[in-house]
This record gives sequence, structure tokens and C-alpha cells, in this order.
Amino acid sequence: LQAQKKSWKEMDDFHTVMGATFHPAEENNLQPLKQKAGDLILKAKDWQQSTVPDGFNGDVTKPILKKLVKQCKIIQRSVNRSKTDEVLKTQITTAHDIFHEIMEKCRDEKH
Repeated sequence: LQAQKKSWKEMDDFHTVMGATFHPAEENNLQPLKQKAGDLILKAKDWQQSTVPDGFNGDVTKPILKKLVKQCKIIQRSVNRSKTDEVLKTQITTAHDIFHEIMEKCRDEKH
């Protein structure tokens, strides 16, 4: 059964930073996001450029990953321009939704 639970290191790395920024943002604490906006982009880009492991569907994942990288760049720009917490919260929520879209669709269904 262990073989079915494949992991994608770069996806897990991104998830770690997403969790550290999104969950505090949900509680209206945008400080972690402001501090880690650059990390979000780096991890998203690492993920985008990584090799798709067996068990994952690259054709489905790659276009959504492109959207995710773009959204992370928007967040970084907003942080740089000192946009309101309200704006940042909306933007990280969008990035979180995109991330979950990838999580739902990235698994290769050929079991």
C-alpha cells in the first residue's frame, strides 16, 4: 500500500510555506506572509521546474502551477507595495485555492 502514497518533494516544500503563511492569514495575522512572500515564489518556482514524479500527471499539473507562480508573484508585489492586510488575505486565499486545485488534480489516475 505504501507505493500508492507517492510524494513530490517540491510540492511538500511548497505546502510547508503555504501552511505557514495561509493559516495565520486566516486568523488575520499577515506578518508570516509578509516575511515569507519571497519563499512562496521560490518554492512555487522550484516546484514548477521540478521533474514530475511517477504517479503524478504533469500535463494537468503544469498549467495550474504556472497560475500558482503568477499568483505568488502578485502577492510579493503587494507586500512590496504595502498593500492592506485585506488585499493580502484575499490574494493568499486565491493562492491556497490554486494549490488545492493542483493537489486534487495532480495525481495520475492510472492505478
